[in-house]
Amino acid sequence: MKITIIAGARPNFMKIAPIIQAIETKQQQSISVSYRLIHTGQHYDKNLSDTFFDELGIPEPHNNLNVHSGTQAEQTGAIMVGFENELNENPCDLVVVVGDVTSTMACAIVAKKAHTKVAHIEAGIRSGDLKMPEEINRMVTDSITDYFFTTSEKATENLIQLGNLSKNIFFVGNVMIDTLMRNLPKLKKPTIWEELSLKEKEYYVLTLHRPSNVDSLTSFSKLLQLIVEKSNGKPIIFPVHPRTQKILQQANLTFKNLYYILPQGYLSFIYLVKNAQAVFTDSGGITEEASVLNVPCITFRDSTERPETCSLGTNVLVGNDLNAINKAFKTLDAGDWKQGKPIPKWDGNAAVRIVDHLLEIYGK
Repeated sequence: MKITIIAGARPNFMKIAPIIQAIETKQQQSISVSYRLIHTGQHYDKNLSDTFFDELGIPEPHNNLNVHSGTQAEQTGAIMVGFENELNENPCDLVVVVGDVTSTMACAIVAKKAHTKVAHIEAGIRSGDLKMPEEINRMVTDSITDYFFTTSEKATENLIQLGNLSKNIFFVGNVMIDTLMRNLPKLKKPTIWEELSLKEKEYYVLTLHRPSNVDSLTSFSKLLQLIVEKSNGKPIIFPVHPRTQKILQQANLTFKNLYYILPQGYLSFIYLVKNAQAVFTDSGGITEEASVLNVPCITFRDSTERPETCSLGTNVLVGNDLNAINKAFKTLDAGDWKQGKPIPKWDGNAAVRIVDHLLEIYGK
């Protein structure tokens, strides 16, 4: 069985690492399965790409399409052209795409037009917000996927409601949590820890990158000001996504206790999250990690494609609702934040389940 695995952006790297490890374990058992890893180059900053490969033990890609930045259409087109050439030269039985980035959608389309089966890992999740590029990517990818691997029962329900056959849907859990659990013993203190003399549970971690939060300089500035006002003077560590950095360069948004730092490697970033008093974010993946680590998480979005992080995890959605924001910070300051509960199948074994299902499908 020949599998081509697609990775393009930071969230993909954490998701493919355990899948590759599960495949290699099968190979050591003399099971006939091979993989070819394709990096589209959608994220090309070293701190968003190369560092993750090194830290997570991901092998060098067999091919890097080197797409780099551009508009949504430019990136999609470049990925499709590059991957079409790759697939023509190296045909396979199955293309595995993960998550919901541009690379996920673009490579799924190319594979289907080449009459190659597609497996989508993290299929079926929906935010209901069509202004999010990721939501479009999810919808398009799932509409042409052959085998669906879901992180939750809700995602499975979404796919069945769309008319997909239950025999092609597999509730396996969350591969991002596989990576989290595997790497907890290896976390590293970032340099900012000593530089600021940070202490456990006495600082916050902030990440913002979604257009709805950062594209308007006025609203972005107001949001940062609000977060700083609610922080009671505690350090706020803000690893700045390259997209957000471009916005920040347009204005002098400086605050006494807000520290902009470069994007962090996986092991350093999770160290910061694990030891923070709370996380403020608009990232879906970080809400998953914070929930499993039982770290309070305030999410500046009105909806989420990961409702289990709210119902069972530590995540609270506040959007830009001032009343909701005030309530969340009041609860946080009072030490009354809800405790995370175990989320079904987020147990570190999702990738093993995925590979076992694939081998069963292909009769190996």
